[in-house]
Amino acid sequence: MVSTQREREDKYDVDRNFTLPDLEGLVPAGGRLDTAAATLTSVYYDTTDRDLLRQHLTLRRRTGDTGAGWQLKVPADKARTELSLPPGDGDTVPGELAGLLYGIGLGKPLHQVTALSTVRRTQRLLDRDEQLLAEVADDLVHATVAGDVAVVSEWREVDVELGEHDKPARATKVLAKVGKRLTKAGARPSPHASKLGRALAGTHPPAADTRGAAERALTEYLDAQVQAIVAGDVWLRRGLDPIHSTRVGIRRFRSTLRVFNKLFGTAARTTLDAELSWYAGVLGEVRDRQVQRKRFAEKVAELPDELVMGPVAARIEGDLLAEQHRHLANAMEVLDSDRYRALMATLARWRTDPPFIAPADSRSVRKATRKAGRKANKRLTAAVADTDDAALHRARKAAKRARYAAELARPVLGKKKSKKKAKKYKEIQTVLGEHQDSVVAAETLRTLGARAGTTPGENGFAFGLLYGLEQQAAQRARADAVRLIS
Repeated sequence: MVSTQREREDKYDVDRNFTLPDLEGLVPAGGRLDTAAATLTSVYYDTTDRDLLRQHLTLRRRTGDTGAGWQLKVPADKARTELSLPPGDGDTVPGELAGLLYGIGLGKPLHQVTALSTVRRTQRLLDRDEQLLAEVADDLVHATVAGDVAVVSEWREVDVELGEHDKPARATKVLAKVGKRLTKAGARPSPHASKLGRALAGTHPPAADTRGAAERALTEYLDAQVQAIVAGDVWLRRGLDPIHSTRVGIRRFRSTLRVFNKLFGTAARTTLDAELSWYAGVLGEVRDRQVQRKRFAEKVAELPDELVMGPVAARIEGDLLAEQHRHLANAMEVLDSDRYRALMATLARWRTDPPFIAPADSRSVRKATRKAGRKANKRLTAAVADTDDAALHRARKAAKRARYAAELARPVLGKKKSKKKAKKYKEIQTVLGEHQDSVVAAETLRTLGARAGTTPGENGFAFGLLYGLEQQAAQRARADAVRLIS
């Protein structure tokens, strides 16, 4: 059975003669510094084209310490989730893990790509309750990369991992203090996210980052959204529910394509936007039912008992849950389709090397961000003067794009200005989102009510009542939107 553990780790490159600073002073009163040593052997697996590494995932089989076994590391935000299985008897990737990686690996076979031997010396900072604050691993790594001619390299690095403490903020402060002490002693934040990445990069140091703040902001923003989509693929295959976070990643990516459209080639941009829209629509069918089930359950519970005539809650839950399962089954089939694999391959290329055709400089980012804000304001003004619900929905999407653009442009606009803009458009997005939710909910209730009205033992009274309440909610949201016009 797969076990999971969330981890956050900071990596530092150090010279072979680096002297690890004394960490005793960082141990809280009553705590202690626990030391240990081990020799670890790790064999990494990937496709021939390094598809897992391209998506920042690593799969390995480790021996030599208490963490022995199969380990798949999936990044998310500033942390990673590690999925683990016992070592087993052979070196073939377990089916449970291979199945999770089918989409990320584009359906290609997994095989050994690198073997690492690591001499590790650890120092574990424990508090008075024996809870781990941070673990510092001083690693001397010997890597052998498989190929026609094996490539051998050796280096030293220091990994600092956040402990699983019941007070995360306290442990995070210790993590920062350890990092400060290491850099003061000469350690350098590593440009490599993993030992595998370092091994495959060879002995040559990475090229200097010559990107400006704007290009770096755009690239890192796109990378973060692909990270959410990739993690969503793995979690969905595990039977979990990452649909909301996956769709947010897709929306943010598509918003960037549209707001900063002049920086990308038209054909590449429009094709990717269309494919992301398709996948978002597949997941949206599931998400809509999830949201509506929760919303209607709460609304029915608020009604007086005498007004709930017939099995209203059962009808809503039964019909929507059946639809949700049907759409989820379709989504799972999509994950194994050629079209989906082509989308994942495209995202892998965009996440680290977006095909810019124009300079992604501060001027272009500022200009596009301002334009997105003006468009959102204009659409909101026009929408509140219109009776068409679709106009408010379009204004909501424009506000969302303006918000995402402001968040992306933070390194260019500055923290204060970016935060102010993002807050403004998030408020518009929230109000118009409530309007849209009410409009969609009312239409769903009309359908369910008509169905109940033709079924013996049921009637449409409560559905009509709920329909009216949703219309009132939509009217209130429209009134709130008027007050948002600046």
